[in-house]
Amino acid sequence: QVQLVESGGGLVQPGGSLRLSCAASGSFFSLWTMGWYRQAPGKQRELVATITSGGSTTYADSAKGRFTISRDNAKNTGHLQMSSLKPEDTAVYYCNVGGSRNIPGPNWGQGTQVTVSS
Repeated sequence: QVQLVESGGGLVQPGGSLRLSCAASGSFFSLWTMGWYRQAPGKQRELVATITSGGSTTYADSAKGRFTISRDNAKNTGHLQMSSLKPEDTAVYYCNVGGSRNIPGPNWGQGTQVTVSS
C-alpha cells in the first residue's frame, strides 16, 4: 500500500499562487497515474488534474491555464503549481495515485487545505 503526504496548502489572497507537493512511499510511483483532486465544503470531491506515468496531463476546465501538474519520479513526488487563485478554488486538495486520467485510484493522501481569501 502506498502512502501519500501532501504539503504546501495555506491561506492566499485572490490572484496569488501556491505550490502543492505530494510525497509518495513505495517503489512503483513512476508506474502510476498521479492526480490532484479537491473537495470544497458541501460539495463532492472533483478532479483538478492528473498526470500519467508517461507525462500526459489532464486538467479540469476550472484549472486549465492556471494550474500545472508535474511529477519527479526519481524523488517519488508530484506537484501542483496553482496561480491566479480565486476564492472558488478554496478546498481541501488531495493527492491520488493508481487511477486513470479521469478516475481516481484507491490511494489518497490526508489532504491539504487551500483557502483563497482577502
